[in-house]
Amino acid sequence: MIRVVVSPANIDLAAEMALAEANGVGAVATFTGLVRADPGVVGDVETLELEHYPGATEAALEGLACEAQTRWSLASVTVVHRVGPMRPGERIVFVAASSRHRGAALDACAFLIDRLKTDAPFWKRETRSGTAAWVEAREADDDAARRWT
Repeated sequence: MIRVVVSPANIDLAAEMALAEANGVGAVATFTGLVRADPGVVGDVETLELEHYPGATEAALEGLACEAQTRWSLASVTVVHRVGPMRPGERIVFVAASSRHRGAALDACAFLIDRLKTDAPFWKRETRSGTAAWVEAREADDDAARRWT
């Protein structure tokens, strides 16, 4: 089973975990990403706004989920990603991979979060001290994604 959701709605961890655990497999690995404030950086993040390309974003995430499911023989894959404005501490992404054994679930979860950072069409804009600016891609994210090729 593959489940991909792109929405401005808050992510309900309890509901998402219940769905990920429902198939009776031995392992569920998850990752929850939060909007960080980046204290110590000039002007803490007040808001983070994510824009996306509807249709293309979901297709990219589904493609990654299919790749993970095939590569690790997963029972299920879930990717829930928020769009729109968010504040520090709010959930921005939830990824779950379930399999018979923990190794596959853990590897698939890491693969999914590494690759969605570079392969899904999202654009981030941070507001700090009342000034909004687009967030540039990071070389560290590209390096993390390359380890899976």
